[in-house]
Amino acid sequence: MATIDGRPAQYGVTLKQLRELMELRGSEGIERLESEFGGILELTKKLYSSPTNGLSGNASDMEHRRQTFGSNVIPPKPPKTFLTLVWEALQDVTLIILQVAAVVSLGLSFYKPPAESKSGPQEGNTEVGQHDEGEEEAGWIEGVAILISVAVVVFVTAFNDYTKEKQFRGLQSRIEGEHKFSVIRGGEVHDIGVGDIVVGDICQIKYGDLLPTDGILIQSNDLKIDESSLTGESDHVKKGADTDPMVLSGTHVMEGSGKMLVTAVGVNSQAGIIFTLLGAAADEEEVEAKKRKKEAKKQRKKQKKGDLGEELIVANPNKQGEGEAAAVTGNSHHATANSANADGDVRNNKHSKEEEEGEEGGPTGGGGHDKSVLQAKLTKLAIQIGYAGSFIAVLTVVILIVRFCVQTFVLEGKPWDTFYANHFVKFFIIGVTVLVVAVPEGLPLAVTLSLAYSVKKMMKDNNLVRHLDACETMGNATAICSDKTGTLTTNRMTVVQSFICSEDHKTTPKFESLPHAVGDLLVNAISINSAYTSRVLPGDNPGDLPKQVGNKTECALLGFVMDLGKSYQVIRDEITEENFHRVYTFNSVRKSMSTVVPRNGGYRIYTKGASEIVMKKCSFIHGKDGRLENLTRSMQERLVREVIEPMACNGLRTISVAYRDFVTGKAEINQVHFDSEPNWDDEDNIINNMTCLCIVGIEDPVRPEVPDAIRKCQRAGITVRMVTGDNINTARSIASKCGILRPGDNSLILEGKEFNRRVRDASGKIQQHLIDKVWPSLRVLARSSPTDKYTLVRGIIESKVSANREVVAVTGDGTNDGPALKIADVGFAMGIAGTDVAKEASDIILTDDNFTSIVKAVMWGRNVYDSIAKFLQFQLTVNVVAVVVAFVGACAINDSPLKAVQMLWVNLIMDTLASLALATEAPTPDLLLRKPYGRTKPLISRTMMKNILGQAMYMICVIFVLLFYGDKLLDIDSGRYADIRDPPSQHFTIIFNTFVMMTLFNEINARKIHGQRNVFQGFFTNPIFYSIWLSTLASQIVIVQFGGVAFSTQALSLELWLWCLLFGCGVLLWGQVVTSIPTKKLPKNVFSYGSGEPINDPIADLASEDKLDSDGKDSKRTGQILWIRGLTRLQTQEDQEGETHGGEV
Repeated sequence: MATIDGRPAQYGVTLKQLRELMELRGSEGIERLESEFGGILELTKKLYSSPTNGLSGNASDMEHRRQTFGSNVIPPKPPKTFLTLVWEALQDVTLIILQVAAVVSLGLSFYKPPAESKSGPQEGNTEVGQHDEGEEEAGWIEGVAILISVAVVVFVTAFNDYTKEKQFRGLQSRIEGEHKFSVIRGGEVHDIGVGDIVVGDICQIKYGDLLPTDGILIQSNDLKIDESSLTGESDHVKKGADTDPMVLSGTHVMEGSGKMLVTAVGVNSQAGIIFTLLGAAADEEEVEAKKRKKEAKKQRKKQKKGDLGEELIVANPNKQGEGEAAAVTGNSHHATANSANADGDVRNNKHSKEEEEGEEGGPTGGGGHDKSVLQAKLTKLAIQIGYAGSFIAVLTVVILIVRFCVQTFVLEGKPWDTFYANHFVKFFIIGVTVLVVAVPEGLPLAVTLSLAYSVKKMMKDNNLVRHLDACETMGNATAICSDKTGTLTTNRMTVVQSFICSEDHKTTPKFESLPHAVGDLLVNAISINSAYTSRVLPGDNPGDLPKQVGNKTECALLGFVMDLGKSYQVIRDEITEENFHRVYTFNSVRKSMSTVVPRNGGYRIYTKGASEIVMKKCSFIHGKDGRLENLTRSMQERLVREVIEPMACNGLRTISVAYRDFVTGKAEINQVHFDSEPNWDDEDNIINNMTCLCIVGIEDPVRPEVPDAIRKCQRAGITVRMVTGDNINTARSIASKCGILRPGDNSLILEGKEFNRRVRDASGKIQQHLIDKVWPSLRVLARSSPTDKYTLVRGIIESKVSANREVVAVTGDGTNDGPALKIADVGFAMGIAGTDVAKEASDIILTDDNFTSIVKAVMWGRNVYDSIAKFLQFQLTVNVVAVVVAFVGACAINDSPLKAVQMLWVNLIMDTLASLALATEAPTPDLLLRKPYGRTKPLISRTMMKNILGQAMYMICVIFVLLFYGDKLLDIDSGRYADIRDPPSQHFTIIFNTFVMMTLFNEINARKIHGQRNVFQGFFTNPIFYSIWLSTLASQIVIVQFGGVAFSTQALSLELWLWCLLFGCGVLLWGQVVTSIPTKKLPKNVFSYGSGEPINDPIADLASEDKLDSDGKDSKRTGQILWIRGLTRLQTQEDQEGETHGGEV
């Protein structure tokens, strides 16, 4: 018989049996488990695993399990091919118009007028005849040149999308690598990547985990699971080995802990099965959508004939399919009602933040927070520019056509000739080109490049960006609501003070000095009533500090046991988790943890938690020499005043440890006699009348680099607030050490209860105007619940007290921080201490849990914002000049001085290259010396508008002087009023070349947007910039000297080149003049372009989706995060926001 790793190769259970078993719930599941497999322990044996030791971890065993039961990965959707991206880039409306115009132009150039047309006036014929050769030559070359330009645009766009897709996949694999899970292998607990988990593994699950596989519980403590991602039910489901042992992948552990046997992984798990169904459903949806469009057309025709009944049947051929998919997910509107969401979000695992963008940003939502601050401003600006560009383009075409018709057919009295169609096509091409130049094509590219570049660099600064737009939003942050533990402090906790048997110990006492009974009770209470996943291990090298694994507060208590000279592991080996009768796990409401263990026919309850909360539940305390004393109300107050508060004022976290005995025989004064089983669900009565063993003070020192980081934030105009669950005195002490509280700045420090009292009206509802009275001066919120944190963050975001509106960043690590992380403009999750649920809800993961990394994120964010502002300043100057020149040229000389192909070169190559050059400037510390822009401040500041208009005036003046007087000044032939068939002139070549030279030198000016005089500062620190600048200059020389008819240029002499360069350099000198104009004298409102969030406008949505969304439609399909992400959703947040998407039909 074949064996693997010393056991039979044939398992006692098949993949099909396991899949069927996992489809059952509750009593049905237990019944099948017992009848078919003989219970969980038998099933574990059939899979050759062990509840205590797990699998051996042998490589051949692992591989065999993967081959038999599958591996824990869901194959991602294959990336789009380069050709698909080319095809998508070709869908751009302006490019399609240009292609049509170019094809028409080509066709007309080869069209020979029929012989009859010679009946016209003789002059017309000779004219046509004389230019025959030139006409053919010029005609087809311009058409081809436009097509080639379009091809270059398309390939550049496709290439950028392709690289973006690759970067997203790299980010995805990086984030997947971050997701680890605890499994038992060879009797040891190991944290392994979720992709390495196999069927038969024994996993330890705890509060905050996102379950990566299906499994059956072997043992559990107070386990509650949020299954809303699979069932849509927001109520947490109680799980237990005897009640409902089936736990499913993609669900969140909201409370408790346990141990499970993995029974299904990857595509065989419940989430995997739904993924597969949804993937197929999404593909079918696309096919069906196309069918529906065709059907709808037919139906409209039939409708005219009054055949309405049939239409209703055919128009919805897919209704049944939708219903089936809905039944599968139990959450139809998230899954299939929108094929883009089903395809992009579910199959490709996009996190629900994107889903909300898809759903709320559409016609049903308000388009509010879901667009990032910059995106919102860019969208608004794009609409403004789009309207202006369209208007001028149409006006240009109309003026050109009217003027030509009046000139040719009225004044000159010539008859119509088919050749004149060429003129109309040429006018149309000029109009379209003006539109192309007016719309900043390079803008989405600049945004994407700048964000992608920043994201890559931010990884080195311990910021793992999960949503691209989060890094630029961070640059606008005006407020940071930070956790205390681990972010501001080192999260390396140690017990430094203890109060035991009425004695205050400043150092760890010797175990022998404690009354024997109390010492034993204390060691047992800490060892048993701490999660068994929390451990203190020896350091990696001799002399290193011990490693703390798991909950750091519990590690501090276990360290205290070790300092007493006792071993917590000996006690844990004696009383295993299987012995526990009941566990009341820590949560934000209890703020304590209790464990019930059987003892001599009765039970003992151990409790630990926030000292003042546990003290209220105590009626007895061990006094001097371990004597039992009554803990009266006055004694409790004295302990709070004399022990707890002094510890808290020194920045210590205070924890009380207590116990209570339930006995069957005669009860002592602090014990409870029982005849029948106590009602363990009546928690208030069970955890009451306890006996206090000790109070300990745990120190979590402030990170040494944090005070400086907070000073930088304050200098940069960012308010830092601390939101913590700790005691108000501890919070005040740490906030003072960090520099959040400064002497004399009138800061407000509140506890959660007081905060709630202040922000709620008489009926208990939260009122914005009440929050507005509290938040501006609030600096510390202590003893706060996750709901308080959510209320505060939402209140600050929605407040209109400050003129520029607040942009809020939030840090969080716990499961219940999810809602606050999601509502925030930027949510930071802790990479080390953070739960999977917190990471799931966040935008950026801090891989080192350090506040200083947030400051780096601010710097990078501001750099992104500035990079895009630099590019805008540069591009808009080019656009204004090109549009004005084309328009005035059309009115004045019936032609545009800048030809279509020339404008495409300026627009495409210059903008694409400029976006690359200006988007890759590295950040400097100076960025932290200015105030944040805020939510409503215009994207184009008054200084930028001054630069744009100032430079545009200079360029337009130079071009018009050259246009109307250049031939006389430079002693060359005039190119004005040239016939459509004339060869290119030196005159118009000089205008084109001068324009490009001025644009090139203005690119150097554009490097500074805050009115700095030295535009060359840091010029040589950015090799990308100067390489692109020089290569653009070289390309221009080639185009002018050898472009010929294709680019409508004629070679220039050295003297003429020097003139062009002189006009170009003038831009730098003129820049100094413009900088000297005081900005404050300029009116404010005239220049508020691109400010605030756009109203919900279909054009805005179109623009943001197609053009400006740096994390847009394509990236929605590529920015996959964890393989499970498409299904997971924090229902709590949706409940709190009161947004029931189910009603969005």
